[in-house]
Amino acid sequence: MSDSTGAPGSPDPADRPEEGGTEPSAHPEEPVEVSPADVAFEDIVGTETDRDPDLAVIEAGSRTLRASVGPAAGALEQLPGTPEDPAVAEALREVEKELLDRWPETRLDPSLVRIEALMDVLGEPQRGYPAIHLTGTNGKTTTARMIEALLGAFDLRTGRFSSPHVQSITERISLDGRPIAAERFVEVYRDLRPYLDLVDAGQEHRLSFFEVLTAMAYAAFSDAPVDVAVVEVGMGGSWDCTNVIDAGVAVLTPIALDHTDRLGDTPERIAVEKAGIIKSGATVVLARQTVEAAAVVLRRAVEVDATVAREGMEFGVLSREVAVGGQLLTLRGLGGEYPDVFLPLHGAHMAHNAAVALAAVEAFFGIGTTHARTLDPEIVRQAFAAVTSPGRLEVVRTGPTVLLDAAHNPAGAAATAEAVEESFGFSRLIGVVGATVGKDVRGLLEAFEPAFAEIVVTRNSSSRAVDPDELAAMAVEVFGEDRVRVEPRLDDAIEAAVSLAEEDDEAAGYGGVGVLVTGSVITVGEARLLLGGER
Repeated sequence: MSDSTGAPGSPDPADRPEEGGTEPSAHPEEPVEVSPADVAFEDIVGTETDRDPDLAVIEAGSRTLRASVGPAAGALEQLPGTPEDPAVAEALREVEKELLDRWPETRLDPSLVRIEALMDVLGEPQRGYPAIHLTGTNGKTTTARMIEALLGAFDLRTGRFSSPHVQSITERISLDGRPIAAERFVEVYRDLRPYLDLVDAGQEHRLSFFEVLTAMAYAAFSDAPVDVAVVEVGMGGSWDCTNVIDAGVAVLTPIALDHTDRLGDTPERIAVEKAGIIKSGATVVLARQTVEAAAVVLRRAVEVDATVAREGMEFGVLSREVAVGGQLLTLRGLGGEYPDVFLPLHGAHMAHNAAVALAAVEAFFGIGTTHARTLDPEIVRQAFAAVTSPGRLEVVRTGPTVLLDAAHNPAGAAATAEAVEESFGFSRLIGVVGATVGKDVRGLLEAFEPAFAEIVVTRNSSSRAVDPDELAAMAVEVFGEDRVRVEPRLDDAIEAAVSLAEEDDEAAGYGGVGVLVTGSVITVGEARLLLGGER
């Protein structure tokens, strides 16, 4: 949530009504009623002006959300939020502010010059451990989490760098499967700050937000130290600042259209950038791709003498069955078959992510090249059974069922819609969508149109959020006016969707009515907090 503003729809604190009062009415004799929840929401947001505005709106909403929902279907994975120690919380806010004062993630300069200079003065910490490097359009974070779980199950100490975060910036740097503590995050930044100033002074442009975070991750992994780093690119590949790492395993998840203004407007052109992470002599684990994208990757592999393992050829999903809470898989790895693998995540796309993750870990251990064997199947089963992926078809409430999914492009939306239909079979599904400027928002809506009976459009707290009225205009063109509702504030949008679901639930019959909150990682992270995610 790097480009954040105040609460959508919330007033300037100076314009707020007096404590406990109401807004003036055009007809004083008929005062407008304001619920206690509304007053509480506005008061909390208004008095939190010194805090990260994202957290202010979310904390307010989480205290006052009126949606009548039942308990969560299961315990949500606890994600970090505001530290309990006020001093640590303040230090983390100061660090995040300093990071956000740099170039944001949305502003790019396709160059490795600055990050290479920083790595040089830090003593090349990224050279101190082997790595698995991931790129692709969809599925990177979940696949990285699966790889991390598998490596950890085989008693290796892992470091994982992922983006964006769902609830807290500290999620981006993980050790042994858990985000680093806020205290450690602050400490790493302060250790690096003198070197940041040194590099900034010698460059045309200061180091960016993402470059500094990447350096922090590599330094934290070196200090730990880790046995292996699992590193997800921020965008693209060849000029992404994570690409100063020399990874022995390069993973390419499915490539589709996203960030077309920066990476290209065809899968083939996008693949050129993403294939840039493939280093000399590496093993490439290639998820299912279009023929054009696959050809680009294979040419790059030949150029640098890399070995390629292709989904559907050297590894893949042999069978899958929908199961309670997930799915049961038989996977073919580089060394043989792994039957009876329970994956507590929904959708065919998650099964394919699992196959890619398994092949990546096998490649890391040399299976398929120097060793002709499988990993211990029981350890593999235990690792996959423990995998979580917050905000990826995550059930956060029942009665009615409320799902969160971070789909933010047409390919991701199509996969999500298919997975919801397969795994939940709702008679009706209500969508809550808050999208981000720069994405193919119309394509996203079109992918969800067959799945949503109705859609509530809203916005998250980011300054890059699509205006609800603009989003509504697009939604009306796709869904028709009768199926579209506008609620500028996210908590109101969720409440409206839940109310619609409750109204329809009795008449819907078998399958019931569900609610899916989607459109952006930021939207999902804020909704997760509103609906009771751990902070």
